[in-house]
Amino acid sequence: MYDRDGASQALGIKIEDVGPGTAIVSMIVRDDMVNGLDVCHGGLIFSLADSAMAFASNSYNQFAIAVHADIDWISPGRRGTTLTATATERSKRGRNAITDVVVEDTEGTVIAHFRGRTRLIEGQHVPDATN
Repeated sequence: MYDRDGASQALGIKIEDVGPGTAIVSMIVRDDMVNGLDVCHGGLIFSLADSAMAFASNSYNQFAIAVHADIDWISPGRRGTTLTATATERSKRGRNAITDVVVEDTEGTVIAHFRGRTRLIEGQHVPDATN
């Protein structure tokens, strides 16, 4: 999935770990990611968290798309800092799932809390050999 994810690649997002319903991704806050207040643009923090949710929700080899998400920004992300987003699936029923993501900086300061909902759609990342 990452190989086809030009957006995550363009932001320099790296996958640190993926497991069933979980993912950890990171991103260095570059000069071109800071806003007029000299902190990481909130939309880029949202994108980092969204990518973490995407990798967690797609970890079961079924296509999952976001249907809703919201974020609370707690602290600013600083230029040059590595931000890490840890996604954890909280609920999965049928085709629907809820995933929480915590974004932290290198010192463990919580930058943001993100919650997203995903829905499974038709398709697999690696076609089932039995089909």
